[in-house]
Amino acid sequence: MREISLDTETTGLSYTDGDRITEIGCVEIIDKIITGNTFHTYINPERELSPDAERITGLTYEKLKEFGKFADIYQDFLNFVKDDRLVIHNAKFDIGFLNYELGLVGATQFSMDNVIDTLDMARKKYPGSPATLDALCKKFTIDSSIRSKHGALIDADLLAQVYVIMSVERIQKNIFGSKLNDMELVPTERAKINYALFDNRSLSVISEVELARHAELISKIKNPIWYKY
Repeated sequence: MREISLDTETTGLSYTDGDRITEIGCVEIIDKIITGNTFHTYINPERELSPDAERITGLTYEKLKEFGKFADIYQDFLNFVKDDRLVIHNAKFDIGFLNYELGLVGATQFSMDNVIDTLDMARKKYPGSPATLDALCKKFTIDSSIRSKHGALIDADLLAQVYVIMSVERIQKNIFGSKLNDMELVPTERAKINYALFDNRSLSVISEVELARHAELISKIKNPIWYKY
């Protein structure tokens, strides 16, 4: 399964007021493993940034106007994302901006049906606990010190790590019915893995013979878990 952790930065908080996207960052996740394959671009928003956006991101229109406009980069972005599921923190914000920009260039817009909102996911898993990206990084001891300013690729990478940990924990609980706390289920060392080391992995394809042997094996097991999930 291919999923894309995604983050955007914008000139302000409301595309209905004319705010635009200034940066897009994407990180590829395959079968809950961060591959190191990324997409990143700055965008000329064709307008000034709000003071808050400048302060949070460190970007200015003067810096951004040398880059391509959304109409110049959107096809490369869509080619990377393809039709795969998006993983976004506070997804309605990013999808709203992306769909606004896609609408301006006449491109197909994203459906929320193909999006996982990790903000909602965290609130359901940890009710009453802070669910910001910084809070989740702290919870899982993920080093977010590089996040002195908000950056789309930095945030997409941190989000990918958070999402993988929350997903693995959920799978473990589903299979084993465990009541252990989060840190026992997912050791803190997991968040410190340098996933970039896996950039050039070569994954072999399972042969038909291996699939047949596996099917034969589980046919001999009473109520195997492979048929439950």
